Amino acid sequence: MTKQKLDIGIVGLGVMGRNLVLNIADHGFGAAGYDKDKSKVDLLREEAEDRPVGAADNVADFIDLLKTPRAVMMLVPAGPPVDSVIHDLLPHLQAGDLVIDGGNSHFPDTDLRAKTLAEKGILYLGVGISGGEEGARRGPSIMPGGTTEGYARVRDILEAAAAKVDGEPCVTYLGPGSAGHYVKMVHNGIEYGLMQLIAETYDLMKRGLGLTDEELHSIYRLWNEAELAGYLMEITAAIFERSDERTGNRLIDMIEDEAKQKGTGMWTSQDAMNLGVPTPTIDAAVLMRNLSAREDERHSASHALAGPSMGLPGNHADFVDQLRNALFAAMILTYAQGMAQLHEASQEHDYGLDLEAVARIWRGGCIIRADLLEDIRAAFRRDPGLANLMLDPDLGQAVQQRQADLRAVVCTASEHGIPAPGLMSALGYYDGYRSDWLPANLIQAQRDYFGAHSYERVDAQGSFHTQWQSPQEPIDD
Repeated sequence: MTKQKLDIGIVGLGVMGRNLVLNIADHGFGAAGYDKDKSKVDLLREEAEDRPVGAADNVADFIDLLKTPRAVMMLVPAGPPVDSVIHDLLPHLQAGDLVIDGGNSHFPDTDLRAKTLAEKGILYLGVGISGGEEGARRGPSIMPGGTTEGYARVRDILEAAAAKVDGEPCVTYLGPGSAGHYVKMVHNGIEYGLMQLIAETYDLMKRGLGLTDEELHSIYRLWNEAELAGYLMEITAAIFERSDERTGNRLIDMIEDEAKQKGTGMWTSQDAMNLGVPTPTIDAAVLMRNLSAREDERHSASHALAGPSMGLPGNHADFVDQLRNALFAAMILTYAQGMAQLHEASQEHDYGLDLEAVARIWRGGCIIRADLLEDIRAAFRRDPGLANLMLDPDLGQAVQQRQADLRAVVCTASEHGIPAPGLMSALGYYDGYRSDWLPANLIQAQRDYFGAHSYERVDAQGSFHTQWQSPQEPIDD
């Protein structure tokens, strides 16, 4: 603990906040922690030892620990808690101070808060942070957006605390306003999609092939040593190895099959729809979490509704190889959907995003870090204006080479009644995106038929409407 004035304050000393304070202090910057819960403050004081750390359970004492102009980062749940903290801080702040929201706030809220605080002369940053407890302590991926002046104030601190890959910090200024929180939102949407895809491979191997947890551990471990290497694959392998202390069974088999969510995946899907950007794999991941929550209904339906046998015939090793290739193709397609959304959102919201930089800072610290991001970074380095990763020669070819296996896996899942909407949506996205013609002309005809919404022709400019039905004959009284 220290009595000197400190460089930055952290509000919220849960797991993330406390570990980020210690991380910052380990890199030579003074950090103060504040929480209304005195036990959390005491724990920080205990763990701080001789680091340049201060702690307080009173907001006035906390603010007094900081250098002026002050920099305060909030690490509290999104929504009303953020506004509550800002309300408590404001009487103690002055023009020129900097407030940072390091949580998963919805980007429109960030824009509104930034505007409100700017009227008081207070700078505001919306900063996405990914990496969980370990990332906060050892180095997360950090996604800042807001005023350039505010970022310059804390740049050295954030670069020091961030994860490093090849000596490069996994943080960079992303753009004005809510750019940081928007990028973090889409990061989480991609995360939803990848997790759903991995879960579907688990289902196909567990219920389809009847593989044991030990066999699944071995497969995911091997997959993590090749092109599928990444944090989610690494922890998936580890999960199947963990035993339950209560029962001695594998822990995975003792966990309820209901996936919770905090809203970031849903926000990603919602804004993609607002932008007119297709993100079907992310959408499927959100809806499957919703479906998993209907446990009682699913239990009843499992007895009432029939389906085919889930057991897969044939050579198990061959199918596992197909599944590996299908998963890699679907993962590329999921990243493609998320990056396409960022491309469109950057223009719609005037963020000016550098997607090569986004891929670079996602390579370390964050939940979706994977070897594949090096290829994605290279794609945007070759073409900074790339609208879709499928148009990159290398990544497009990688999917083309594996499309036969993706098709085979989707067919097998359908034939045997094993739900795989993530894999199916990824394939549908690929086929739809590469289609020179889609049957949307019928939809336009239908819209014009029932609603006179008009349509465009292939042989003439302008909008057209057809009287599809003959005018009703007058009724002769």
